[in-house]
Amino acid sequence: MSKFNDFLEMKVMPFAGRLAAQRHLVALRDGIILTMPLIIVGSLFLILGNLPIPGYADFMANIFGESWNTKLQYPVNVTFDVMAIFACFGIAYRLAQAYESDGVDPLSSGAIALAAFLLATPFSPFEVEGAAANFVPVSLLGSGGLFVGMLVAMLATEVYRFIVKRNIVIRMPDGVPPAVSRSFIALIPGFAVIILVWLIRLLIEATSFGDIHNLISTVIGSPLTLVGSSFIGSFVAELMIVLLWVCGLHGANIVGGIMSPIWLKATAENAAAFAAGQELPHIFTAQFFEVFIHVGGSGSTIGLVLIMIWRAKLKQNKQLSKLATGPAIFNINEPIIFGLPIVLNPLMIIPFITVPLIMVITTYIGMSTGLVAKPAGIVVPWTMPPLISGYLATGGKISGAVLQLVNLVIAMAVYYPFFRVLERNQIKEEEARQRELAATKTDE
Repeated sequence: MSKFNDFLEMKVMPFAGRLAAQRHLVALRDGIILTMPLIIVGSLFLILGNLPIPGYADFMANIFGESWNTKLQYPVNVTFDVMAIFACFGIAYRLAQAYESDGVDPLSSGAIALAAFLLATPFSPFEVEGAAANFVPVSLLGSGGLFVGMLVAMLATEVYRFIVKRNIVIRMPDGVPPAVSRSFIALIPGFAVIILVWLIRLLIEATSFGDIHNLISTVIGSPLTLVGSSFIGSFVAELMIVLLWVCGLHGANIVGGIMSPIWLKATAENAAAFAAGQELPHIFTAQFFEVFIHVGGSGSTIGLVLIMIWRAKLKQNKQLSKLATGPAIFNINEPIIFGLPIVLNPLMIIPFITVPLIMVITTYIGMSTGLVAKPAGIVVPWTMPPLISGYLATGGKISGAVLQLVNLVIAMAVYYPFFRVLERNQIKEEEARQRELAATKTDE
């Protein structure tokens, strides 16, 4: 056991810590999080347009007209369908914050990245009342343009930083307002980014790919999506999440920084299919993990909390279970992970890793066989309590809540024998301490 702990502390934790602090992964994670509140709002309207209540559609049509559902989709369109815009700005902004000491302005960086993203996106001509105009395909501003938005955001910010560090900027006198001064500092970096992206676009347009989006989708997006949407890829991703957690690092955030674009794209495609009444194309979305695997938090530790409430004998464990119950209901498990602890605890690491991997298997089997509804692209807040979240995430299907309940029972069954062994060891240690204390008092 001690050798295993030493291995974790000496080998795994330093590497995992560097990975967690890598500025590009942090910016990617935090930038994409910027889209979450908007997508949740859009999901609420998606739910309202597809409530599984008999006669609901006819009732709404009688009151608001036949086009009521189309109008309810307007908020969905300005959230799901433009997520790449928000992600591009957010990633550039967060990455620039890591470079503020070098003189990079986050707001200017976000604006430049957004302009570069739109430049990289092909416009299509059309006519409005006889006048020529252009439009940007919505498919390239939503999940379809997410990979391009990510790459352009990081490229634009790195070019900005490269130029500012070499002081190739226009600096205004000290009396000029700071906002004006920052805008002039960003002038040359912004010009360089626009020229660079423009030249890249012209170069790619001369190839068979046609545009940057098609190139990225073919070379990078398709292989990553294939991995992220496969059972093996998702199984490995969940394994990495729990392995990072047992080292004391937030595995969901670290792995999510890499996998979120893939799962978010799948979420948007499921949402579009659900709104259109079509078959849902994906099983592995962000909600697959947040709602069905991380029940009560990573490792599904709510099962352990329930076991502790039921079977704990030591006073300290009983008290911890009471303190951890409230957070666990809302999928917050840091109290139990660090309080029991699970982190660097060789015995409790085993069920903590095993439980979510079993859940990936059971959830995949349930959804792939049609016994359980797939995630409908509805983004419920990650703090939504179990059973309710499963019902909502599947578009109002009771099978979603039932699957969460089954997973919870599995978690309790796996955690139970390990907790019993842990508490027996704790009781023996406590008795040994009491004997030592008694012996010390006798000697005195």
